[in-house]
Amino acid sequence: MTLGLDRVSLKRGGRMVLQEVAFQARPGEVMAIIGPNGAGKSSAMAVLSGEMPPFAGQALLDGAPLARLGAGALARRRAVVTQGARIAFPFRVHEAIALGRAPHRGLTTARRDALLVDEALARYDLLELAERPVTALSGGEQQRVQLARAMVQLEAATGPEGARWLLLDEPVTGLDPAHQVKALKAAWQFARAGGGVICVLHDLRLAARYADQVVLIEAGRVTAKGPPGEVLSGWRIKAAYGLEEEALALFL
Repeated sequence: MTLGLDRVSLKRGGRMVLQEVAFQARPGEVMAIIGPNGAGKSSAMAVLSGEMPPFAGQALLDGAPLARLGAGALARRRAVVTQGARIAFPFRVHEAIALGRAPHRGLTTARRDALLVDEALARYDLLELAERPVTALSGGEQQRVQLARAMVQLEAATGPEGARWLLLDEPVTGLDPAHQVKALKAAWQFARAGGGVICVLHDLRLAARYADQVVLIEAGRVTAKGPPGEVLSGWRIKAAYGLEEEALALFL
């Protein structure tokens, strides 16, 4: 059981932003995608999530093209938190989180849905904000709502159809250090329970701490993939990010 890209190329705005990108993530692990700004990380996530069809190649879920899954079935297999996602309508926090249960309509109960929402409110320190409108929250608080909504959408790390997948594009943006750790620990625990996690990260120290596998993308191509100890080497990171030697210690 895997989720990944098979020789995917993608054009955006007439420019090729991904070129024959290939990797596979496995259930039970956290995969971190790293790379400099504009490298193609978010584009890779957009193809993985089914949001964008590739120019060439395909996204594969358990060996089958992702495009074959209907919208409802796909929403029950994977949840996505996109970079800088915001909710424009003034839902109360608990209502916004409960939106994650929409793909399960007819397959669940109101009691089950309410229990999952309550658990997510507690996990992401949102209990005191439950009745506040999402539009009145800070960016970091909204990000925690999005993370809670994704967890509620998936319900569990596995289901009758197999592993479920949590796709996170820069999930700790705007979070204070304590909530960064809580968010990534929750993702790590989801993976250890049998689910799969693919996560775009800028903080290389967090990638080293929580990822089982790391994929480095530069200029639309995968230039390295493997365990953190192999990919996050000083010489490789220095070259990929154009860092001066004395700056490496700040990021590794």
